[in-house]
Amino acid sequence: MLDLESDPRLQFLFRIARRRVATGFVVAAVVFVFARPTWRSILMGVPIAILGESIRVWAAGHLIKGQEVTTSGPYVFVRHPLYVGSALLGLGFVVAAASLFVAVIVLGYLALMISVAIRLEEATLRAEFGDAHARYVAGKSPAGARRFSVRRVRENREYQSLLGLLVSVLVLCLLAA
Repeated sequence: MLDLESDPRLQFLFRIARRRVATGFVVAAVVFVFARPTWRSILMGVPIAILGESIRVWAAGHLIKGQEVTTSGPYVFVRHPLYVGSALLGLGFVVAAASLFVAVIVLGYLALMISVAIRLEEATLRAEFGDAHARYVAGKSPAGARRFSVRRVRENREYQSLLGLLVSVLVLCLLAA
């Protein structure tokens, strides 16, 4: 188990991570005010966001949180596919919003929150799974044979991200009308 008490840096990162979702809602509200979408920007940005959400769904369908180092699906190719998907979702939103201010805010938020989440996740996986995680990081874990599961997607609550994508696209479309 991760010992936050022994590392003040991890304590600080944990405090930031705990505010990630609430801060994300505030960021979303602010950026919708400054978004200047056009139908063209929406048509360019939404496919990028859909690609990001697709990667997230693929990853969520393989992930069993807290029980193992997942080595199947997109985890064969990248250590943090959920964050790759989130970055693409954010990039798609930035393109669709067509605002430099929105780009700075969203990309800054993503850079901070994803880097914090990755650091905490790596520390947690090291503490929980030791050698198995070290082998995975070194690229020496065999690819897992687990199949994609819609049940795991639901258990990992990926429907929340999908709903966020749909609402965001709807709001951008209303702003462009």
